[in-house]
Amino acid sequence: MAEKGLGRTAPNPAVGAVIVRDGVAVSRGYHRKAGAPHAEVDALDKIGGRAEGATLYVTLEPCNHTGRTPPCTKAILDGGVERVVVGMEDPNPEVKGGGCSFLAANNIEVKTGVLEPECRRLNEAFVKYVTSNRPFMIVKSALTLDGWTATVEGDSKWITNERSRTFVHRLRDRVDAVMVGVGTILADDPQLTCRLKRGKGKDPLRIVVDTHLRTPLQARVLGLDSSAATLFVAGPEVNGKTVEEIENTGASVVVCPTGKAGIDMSALMDILGKRGITQVLVEGGAGIVGSLLREKLVDKFFIFKAPKLLGGGDGIPMAAGPGPRVMGKSLPLKDLKVRRFGNDILVECYPHYGAVP
Repeated sequence: MAEKGLGRTAPNPAVGAVIVRDGVAVSRGYHRKAGAPHAEVDALDKIGGRAEGATLYVTLEPCNHTGRTPPCTKAILDGGVERVVVGMEDPNPEVKGGGCSFLAANNIEVKTGVLEPECRRLNEAFVKYVTSNRPFMIVKSALTLDGWTATVEGDSKWITNERSRTFVHRLRDRVDAVMVGVGTILADDPQLTCRLKRGKGKDPLRIVVDTHLRTPLQARVLGLDSSAATLFVAGPEVNGKTVEEIENTGASVVVCPTGKAGIDMSALMDILGKRGITQVLVEGGAGIVGSLLREKLVDKFFIFKAPKLLGGGDGIPMAAGPGPRVMGKSLPLKDLKVRRFGNDILVECYPHYGAVP
């Protein structure tokens, strides 16, 4: 149930709830979007708010404070729920444990930590956001079998097959924003929209890292018929007239500090966090990925490998810039999951920064 809300609830978590009475699931609910009823209330409402003697299973600790909606703990008490089984406590340090303590103090049996790793993985972006006020950064890359993301001239269409590309659109549907560098705009002219069948997808915010605003006004990310906006990240020395021209297309421009390699990616994380962006899918280019890796800002990888060879040494790599000089300082990856889309291979994994000297 919680998975149904993924990509729709930011800056709130995705939460699911099931009400069980006498071994039978009598109601199910989930949080649909920020401002909508929480999962517990959604499930209770479907049975008239009455759940005497029932057990409520919920992936995240019920809230005990008033925000855009009333506290779920009150609805649970009023509904006559006898027992609450919680997947994980709320990771928000300001409210953690409060809901469970309140319920227990009001004679409701509470059990926590059931399937907690699965619940934490489900809301990994929310956990990162509420504990750091920064977005969860996912890097997606498609590589030939010999490790190139594009030819020397920047051509990358298409490395992976259609099934792999459909999966990427499902990823776009579940994140708040998709990010690319200006090099990707100039080379591929992408729309960065979500194009799932039957129009089911949700367009993410489009973020273009473009220090000097070199994006042509004819680029497809500008003037799109989309429910999502386009945000350009420029350096402090950008020309004011150029900013005005970009913003006249309906896009927005945010100025970010720069470093030796261009936009200061760490500073950008703080800017995006303040805007309530909880999860970003980075789709290129190599310069951005390299900067994020060197600053240890990547939280997760989706790396596709396709059965193709460029067979040369002049292609474009996944990450540009200086890397470690010895293999012992390479970045270990953990929690690997491998799956296939036809002949393409996808590796889903996480960086293990703690193992790097």
